[in-house]
Amino acid sequence: MSEIVTEKILQIWKEILCDLRTAIGEQSFKNWVSKLKILSAEGSVLKLMAPSNFVRDTVFSRFSEDILTIANSYGCNVKSINISVCQASISDDIEIPDSIQKKEETDSFADVSVLDKRFVFRNFVVGKPNEFAYAAAIRVAESETTPFNPLFLYGGVGLGKTHLMHAIAWRIKELYPIKKVIYLSAEKFMYLFIKSLRFKTSISFKEMFRAVDVLMVDDVQFIGGKDTTQEEFFHTFNELVDNNRQVILSADKSPSDLAGVEDRLKSRLGWGLVADIHPTTYELRLGILQVKAKTYKVPVPENVLEFLAVKISSNIRELEGALNRVMAHAILIGRKITIDVAQDVLKDLLRSNEKSITIEGIQKKVCEYYGVKLSDLNSAKRHQNITNARHIAMYLSKQLTTKSLPEIGRNFNGKDHATVIYAVKRVIALADTDSKFRSDLEVLTKSMES
Repeated sequence: MSEIVTEKILQIWKEILCDLRTAIGEQSFKNWVSKLKILSAEGSVLKLMAPSNFVRDTVFSRFSEDILTIANSYGCNVKSINISVCQASISDDIEIPDSIQKKEETDSFADVSVLDKRFVFRNFVVGKPNEFAYAAAIRVAESETTPFNPLFLYGGVGLGKTHLMHAIAWRIKELYPIKKVIYLSAEKFMYLFIKSLRFKTSISFKEMFRAVDVLMVDDVQFIGGKDTTQEEFFHTFNELVDNNRQVILSADKSPSDLAGVEDRLKSRLGWGLVADIHPTTYELRLGILQVKAKTYKVPVPENVLEFLAVKISSNIRELEGALNRVMAHAILIGRKITIDVAQDVLKDLLRSNEKSITIEGIQKKVCEYYGVKLSDLNSAKRHQNITNARHIAMYLSKQLTTKSLPEIGRNFNGKDHATVIYAVKRVIALADTDSKFRSDLEVLTKSMES
């Protein structure tokens, strides 16, 4: 190639670009390589021009080998690439996408647009079911190094996993804007991987995911049973962890319980810190509603919030949605917010949340768990095993049913409401100080709600 950009050179460059589009994928081509303009070749140097330092640096790091290989396949005989930056001279020919300009001016986040601005740490209501996961998330987000790698968050639907994932990303963005972070779902990871196979852009795919400082993947359970995707994810995971890059994952189950996931990958996922987000308690649900209610201009009566906290126990997402419905109805129709209004507006939701949990059922399960007789549970016996079982049964009856304190007492051989209140307070206190007792309580609670 000569130093003069002849029509022949331009035609060859067009053919090179056509092959590059296939090699690196449509999106990478559009964002980066299509912005280049050929200038000349000086000896064995291919001279190109880019519209910005950001485009130049990205092309150098990610696509220079592809450009050289394809250029030489057309007989160009070049050994190196020189890319200059000259915005003014190419502004008429090349338009820089807004997304690239924004990324260059602000930070190196990938897919930052998918992060919800509401999902930050200050909006996350902390309670016993989620305090450990919250503390771990804060630690990872604020650390310059990788204190736990990976951090694996798991819990049921609508309990706050995604909120914590987004909050971590926002905090890293705030504290370490130069860190390269990718946040995406496991489904999106699989989609991009399959696309890279289809368009033969596997190298670019690997480079994109293995050049980050922090990789965040939501709903990892999605790759269960998808062997090829698991294989690629396994190698990506190892590459990042081996190079001390932070990996943060979420799923609906613990690593060991993920169905359809290879044992070697399960083992890797459990390497760092595994943090469980437990089902919400009444206290946490009420706290979430109280925080949410403060965002409305119209005050919400406390007894309505308490009613919703008792009745909507499935997950946080549904709980907040219920409050939104009640508020919207009250504002649009002009009705006063009361429990009766809430019952009327949420008839369908309340029906679906009605659990077949009874005090008798709770007593039976607690007796089976502790190996005590029902007659002992309802007696005045004070053996520690029986007392713990009795108090837990009263506590669960208060948490998981809508029965009043006197009603609960009557189901325990006529105990009065003060006895029930004492039992509830004792259970809460013991759960704070006794890990074995807390574990028993968690197991029983889950067994009732499942």
